[in-house]
Amino acid sequence: MPSRPVSNYKPLCRADDVNTLKDDIRRHVVSSLGNDYDPPRPYPYYKALAFAIRDRMVDRWIHTQRRYHETKSKRVYYLSLEFLPGRFLKNNIINLGLDKECRQAVSEFGFDLEDLSELEWDAGLGNGGLGRLASCFLDSMATASIPAHGYGIRYDYGIFYQVFQNGHQIEKCDNWLRNGNPWEFERPENLYEISFYGWSESYQDQQGNTRFRWVGTDNIMAMACDTLIPGYTNGHVINMRLWAAKSSREFNLEYFNVGNYIGAVEDRIHSETISKVLYPNDSAEQGKELRLKQQYFFVSATFQDIIRRHRKHVGSWSELPEHVVIQLNDTHPSIAIPECMRIFLDQEGLKWEEAWDICVNLFAYTNHTLLPEALETWPVDLLKRVLPRHLEIIYEINRRFLKLVAHRYPKRPDLQHQLAIIDESHERRVRMAHLAIVGSHAINGVSAMHSHLLQEQVFREFNDLYPGKLRNVTNGITPRRWLLQANPGLSQLISDTIGAQWVTNLSDLSKIQPYADDKSFRQKWREVKMENKRRFARYVLRKTGICIDENSLFDVQVKRIHEYKRQLLNIMHVIALYQRLQQNPEAMIVPRTVIFGGKAAPGYVTAKLIIKLINSVASVINNDTTIHGKLRVIFLSNYCVSQAEKVIPAADLSEQISTAGMEASGTGNMKFALNGALTIGTMDGANVEISEEVGPENIFIFGMKAEEIVKHQQEGYQPWDMYHRDRELQGVVDLISSDQLSPEEPGIFQPLVHALLDGGDRYMLMADYRAYADAQEAVSRLYLNQDEWTRRSIINSASMGKFSSDRSIGDYASTIWNVTPLPRRDYAQSCEAPEELS
Repeated sequence: MPSRPVSNYKPLCRADDVNTLKDDIRRHVVSSLGNDYDPPRPYPYYKALAFAIRDRMVDRWIHTQRRYHETKSKRVYYLSLEFLPGRFLKNNIINLGLDKECRQAVSEFGFDLEDLSELEWDAGLGNGGLGRLASCFLDSMATASIPAHGYGIRYDYGIFYQVFQNGHQIEKCDNWLRNGNPWEFERPENLYEISFYGWSESYQDQQGNTRFRWVGTDNIMAMACDTLIPGYTNGHVINMRLWAAKSSREFNLEYFNVGNYIGAVEDRIHSETISKVLYPNDSAEQGKELRLKQQYFFVSATFQDIIRRHRKHVGSWSELPEHVVIQLNDTHPSIAIPECMRIFLDQEGLKWEEAWDICVNLFAYTNHTLLPEALETWPVDLLKRVLPRHLEIIYEINRRFLKLVAHRYPKRPDLQHQLAIIDESHERRVRMAHLAIVGSHAINGVSAMHSHLLQEQVFREFNDLYPGKLRNVTNGITPRRWLLQANPGLSQLISDTIGAQWVTNLSDLSKIQPYADDKSFRQKWREVKMENKRRFARYVLRKTGICIDENSLFDVQVKRIHEYKRQLLNIMHVIALYQRLQQNPEAMIVPRTVIFGGKAAPGYVTAKLIIKLINSVASVINNDTTIHGKLRVIFLSNYCVSQAEKVIPAADLSEQISTAGMEASGTGNMKFALNGALTIGTMDGANVEISEEVGPENIFIFGMKAEEIVKHQQEGYQPWDMYHRDRELQGVVDLISSDQLSPEEPGIFQPLVHALLDGGDRYMLMADYRAYADAQEAVSRLYLNQDEWTRRSIINSASMGKFSSDRSIGDYASTIWNVTPLPRRDYAQSCEAPEELS
């Protein structure tokens, strides 16, 4: 049956006025949720509002999909093992331009939109910066009208729900789907078979060519679950397709036929564990295997989906890179490269050279780490057991690549070992980053400094071998969520002053810079900040029972807990401040509230010990009445996107203090600066570019640079020298070493002290402590002059135009993907156009 011409499609075009919204909400309360709409109850009305908003997104999504088909546009497939979208309700309402209408509609039912939005659970689909970046990028691709799809896994359980017990992190189940997900469409008609285990066997095809097939496999099914992502007021809606594991059969009949009903059910449940939990603990062999299976599961399903769509609309394999580009967000999806080759070679019968040429032109790879230990590798034995055919293909890729290296550098046999995809030293392992570099047409770092270090240090030989292949695309954040939604007071002030074009063109914020010298504007800016701090103080009181001084300096470090991010350095400075107050309780100091937030990986013992130390210090300080509340320490449990939206607008000082040369980029630094916080940080990651944009006088930079750290270590760095040289630092370390902070657990912090003094201080806390403490003194002095602080706050916000994810996506589109945004055609105009006859 011929498909209907796209030009004949007329969207349903639901009206967006208040009365129609109210009617739709009532209808969903009754027909979708099976409730009486009177009396109004919060949770059914939250869900009904979500369904009403989803209805409107579906109209726009169908309109968008039709345009893709009509224009035969090249599509971007963004593969990420995690997304961190946060709550959808307010973001979707804002991007549809329905904020005013929705607020009025729910208020007429007796509700506040803010209260209803608090009923939504954060989607447990990601862990930290990697997943949040992916979500910002989807928002920007939709807003830029780029034909795009996001692909990942629909986890039943998120990373974990963090609680504290005696100061220790305890991981609880993050059952984020317990109340359902109103934003998701399950697609049981979109099922793909995914294979594991078995073996590879060769055979001769009809032309006498040796071919391979993968046989004896265990199979499960991947079911598509779609969440719609709307662009900002442009009628363009893209799709985040996440895969859920389903059993390939109802029961294992071998079990069932012998009467073992329980065994049959358990076999089915076991096959569905792949999409159950984000990042299973991989310290044991079973966890490693599950993570590998997760990666292949979503890659295989995604590639089958891409091929289905390509065959439907184009067909020729040689044309595939003209219509498709696949972005690998870190190495987690890089098994897609041998999967692509397996399909072309084994199923489609292409020759190696043709298949490889298509493959390389399809893929692009984003690297997110400079730490060698964080570059993903897989044991050869594990791959051989789980994905035997893929390992054969990886070996062949490696063989051909090393032949190229030997030809290009005949006098450098050492490069064979350095660059090999298969690391033959000790336990043989597959270097997934090397596979991604060899199998992609473009590789990019995520900040200027990160990309430079990739080119000059981490992947220097690859950069020489493939000139121009390693590039830079500095990360960005979406201004829709991180200013317009998270900070409505500041957004309104900015829009009232310079107009609202900044929402989709963040560089427009530069227009507020002249107002930094306007006294009345500075006063309004301060009033917005103070209201944000009051709101956050109320949240902290409700969450922790601790009352904080809204006039104190809000000093914030919220991010994943890791040694290189140096939360330990921050709490060491807090201890120093406390010891100063103990020595002189009446000292006139700037009151300070130091706020931490973040999770440690369940198996990361040192990071969890740092959390315990912070909580122990907080307990001591917050209960010491002799310091008159001049210092408070708060550790927010279960840090997540919705919590970030509360703390970031309230922050005065943003802590970005990672060891120089170890942070790829960071995006928290951008979010804080966009909201007017001043940054204290090292010359690391995107801090370098932020410093260039805001000017060195408007940021507190301290510590050694990356090259200085390398030199320091090469010359035989001795942390004990720092300990003996700095009496304040000595007092801090001695207090941590003693049992005063945690008398109920004697000696608990000794591993931290050992790492600082006897373990070489890998992350250079001792070396950077004095520079950090001096920079914090400069912070306090400036904060006493609120007018000047506010002036610099305005300059920080005004200088953030470069750090929009819209700019990042524009860079990807033009320099890596070679895709063109669809010409703007308003959804509303399509609603007004007469329907043509087919």
